[in-house]
Amino acid sequence: MTIAAAEGDGSYGAVGTRLEFGGSKAGRVLQRGRSERVDSVLEDPEVDQQAARRLGVRSALYVPLVARGRAIGVVVAHDKAGPSPSFTDDDLRLTESLADRAAVAVDLSERVGRDALARAVAAQELERKRLARELHDETGQALTSILLGLKPLEQIAHTDEDRESVASVRELVVSTLRDVRRLAVELRPSALDDFGLGSAVERLAANFREQTGLAVDLENRLRDERPPPEAETALYRIVQEALANVVKHADASRVSILITQNDRSVAAVVEDDGRGFDPDAEDGDVLGLVGMQERVRLVGGRLRIESAEGRGTTIAAEVPIP
Repeated sequence: MTIAAAEGDGSYGAVGTRLEFGGSKAGRVLQRGRSERVDSVLEDPEVDQQAARRLGVRSALYVPLVARGRAIGVVVAHDKAGPSPSFTDDDLRLTESLADRAAVAVDLSERVGRDALARAVAAQELERKRLARELHDETGQALTSILLGLKPLEQIAHTDEDRESVASVRELVVSTLRDVRRLAVELRPSALDDFGLGSAVERLAANFREQTGLAVDLENRLRDERPPPEAETALYRIVQEALANVVKHADASRVSILITQNDRSVAAVVEDDGRGFDPDAEDGDVLGLVGMQERVRLVGGRLRIESAEGRGTTIAAEVPIP
């Protein structure tokens, strides 16, 4: 849990503080989903006594923010102003009324944010598809035409210098054509739209193996019935980002990819035997983990990251199937 907002005496610097979910009073209230009034925090065994003494608090109200039946946060108030620091039942009811309104506002804000992000991601994928098609159909065909046009030049080249010049141009065009095709696949592989997640990941693994020389084990347990396009796209991008992290950061020698499907969900797991990292200490933006988490959240899924220094990394994503 993270303190998102704080106001009042002793609140300076509190915003951003992380609390252990199961080891804090707020976390336990969130788990139980019901309000609690504490007249003496020093006598409550669930309260972090060291923190309570440091803040100098004596009494508390804990009211969960509940939106659509789901607890999403907790409002905590300490030490009522006045002759007595203890809160009354009326104070608790008033706080619950305010918390109900706050929960609706927070939930609405999150949904608006998710909808905006979903539209942005969908627009990005459409643009990727358009660019990939243009690179493949227009730029690729133009470069192929240039290659065909070099054949007459090769036939009329009489000197070694002329032949070397034509060969140099041919080599440059072939290299550029290869790069264009690779970029088109990275932007949006046609196999993902035409044949589905399994074929796209197989192509991705083959290209990764060819470009890096790393051993790649791929196990495809997908069913014949394809998952929804949004789920396929999200999982493909997560596998793609995970493989990119292996190249940039892992220093691994072997990678395994598993994609599975059952009646309720489809999942992808990427493991490597690299150097690993501390997920709590690492900047998620550097590794693209924030983007992975956002992609999975947009399709109602979940992402699990397991890693430790010197013990490799496992990234597992699961997306529900309606």
